[in-house]
Amino acid sequence: MTIVVGYSPSGQGRAALRAGVRYASRSAQDLVIVSHQYNDPEHGMSAADEDAVRAALAEVGGAVGEVAVRSSPTKDAGEFILAVADEVAADLLVIGLRRKPAIGKLNLGAAARRVVLGAPCPVLAVKDDYPAAGEGVTAGS
Repeated sequence: MTIVVGYSPSGQGRAALRAGVRYASRSAQDLVIVSHQYNDPEHGMSAADEDAVRAALAEVGGAVGEVAVRSSPTKDAGEFILAVADEVAADLLVIGLRRKPAIGKLNLGAAARRVVLGAPCPVLAVKDDYPAAGEGVTAGS
């Protein structure tokens, strides 16, 4: 049994990682962290490498079984997350969503919409982190 978490170093990614670890530790399931590409303001399109993902995982804490990290070779985060979920026969997919202004309807980004509509298993969508004390809100976080 496996939980797949979509991750990028952002508020959404941290929230998804925390939720994935919480569910994996409760249910003794393995965790596959999918580090998809994101737009880094300094370096352009990039994905967190395995060391960065494992460092973020250590910050989150929690006891989980096996942890695998996959990095995306493409820009399409939604397709990559779904491909990994199919490959490992995921029991749950966890993704983070960016906070949007209240507009009276659900407005998902393209990748999140693709994952929610195309997932072969249940999807847990969690809201992104609030900025920590002293941090400003930045575009894309």
